[in-house]
Amino acid sequence: MLFVAFVMVPLVEIMLFIVVGREIGLAATLLIVVITAVIGSTLVAAQGRATWVQFQTELAQGAFPGKTAAFGAMILVAGALLLTPGFLTDFIGFSLLIPPVRQWLYGRLVGRYRDRWTIVG
Repeated sequence: MLFVAFVMVPLVEIMLFIVVGREIGLAATLLIVVITAVIGSTLVAAQGRATWVQFQTELAQGAFPGKTAAFGAMILVAGALLLTPGFLTDFIGFSLLIPPVRQWLYGRLVGRYRDRWTIVG
């Protein structure tokens, strides 16, 4: 599965660059890539700081910050995707910066792996 992603994602990105470049031109396409990287890095920095503060607060209160840590990981992945040039990776990266999307994904992951994990405390 991972191999397929490493092969297919760049191919899809190249295809999208060609299609979009033909429609709006090379300069506009490159400008979109730069603008999304700037906006994405700004959003990732802001959300990452807020999540880090929430993580530290939960730890200080003696609470297990599992959900916050998962959200932080999703924001980190979003940042990596947004700094990778491409329309597909930008779409996925920006999607991960939407709190309801993170909540939905978290619910799906917890539902899928709940019976496989054991927390000892």
